[in-house]
Amino acid sequence: MLRRLAIFLGSRDGSDPAHADLAYDVGRSLGERGIELVYGGGSAGLMGRVSQGVLDHGGRVYGVIPRFMVEREWARLHEDGVEMHVVDTMHERKAMMSVRADAFLVLPGGLGTLEELFEVWTWKTLGLHDKPIGLLSPGGFWAPMVTMLHQLADAEFMDAQTVRDLVVEQTLDAALERLGAQL
Repeated sequence: MLRRLAIFLGSRDGSDPAHADLAYDVGRSLGERGIELVYGGGSAGLMGRVSQGVLDHGGRVYGVIPRFMVEREWARLHEDGVEMHVVDTMHERKAMMSVRADAFLVLPGGLGTLEELFEVWTWKTLGLHDKPIGLLSPGGFWAPMVTMLHQLADAEFMDAQTVRDLVVEQTLDAALERLGAQL
């Protein structure tokens, strides 16, 4: 059963307002389902929206944020329903999130989001965890990257099963169902 979901997503809203709406709706749905959000602890952009959606709908938020981000006032601190942990490095952030989460879901985002995805996915391929990983790809947002991943597998730079194990869905319901089925 999926009880805690780590979400990687943008610290910016992006140019399409639909991404901000999606992030809030994902948070709302997690709060309503009683699934705890595990995330990077930010208060801005899509990170702020997903956490606000959870909090507005009675859910719990577990954030992990590096100290330098707290010093820049990027953290969602001292709020009811938020358990925040401050760490020293970005690597510690991902490691702590990985321990807490049952699965990972990636929403639209930029370089940091991609870095988070690829690090936890690499950990999985190395056998450091066996937690499911998914991409929420509304309107095919992640389709170009998925195509590239298949090209890497076709060129035998990675195992094709590794790509097939990645959950890629356009709706949250479908993504949660498939992630839950892999637990």
